[in-house]
Amino acid sequence: MLFTALKAAIAASVIIFASWLAGKKPELAGFITALPLVSIMAIAFSYTQHDDVGNTVQYARSIIFAVPISWLFFVPFFFTEKFNLGFWPSWALGLALLAAGYFLHQWILKQI
Repeated sequence: MLFTALKAAIAASVIIFASWLAGKKPELAGFITALPLVSIMAIAFSYTQHDDVGNTVQYARSIIFAVPISWLFFVPFFFTEKFNLGFWPSWALGLALLAAGYFLHQWILKQI
């Protein structure tokens, strides 16, 4: 029961953080909130908090591009067995690809 409450508190914290961050760095917040359920809630919370349609639209656009880029994290797991990587190396490589993906995300958003 305590673990379930902790997971709920962490999930709530992520949503609260993302909606706050959207007021400061909507592109980064969009990248972080790539999951649709979180995105739906965070967009609503952000607009309610900041009452800024333009910023909210920019945040939503950021999410649209962040979702497929966030899939980069999973790419190494497709090659774990082929290259005998194991879990932690695959996980670390996934994080590195995700970090690279963030810069791709920023570049794409500057182009539109």
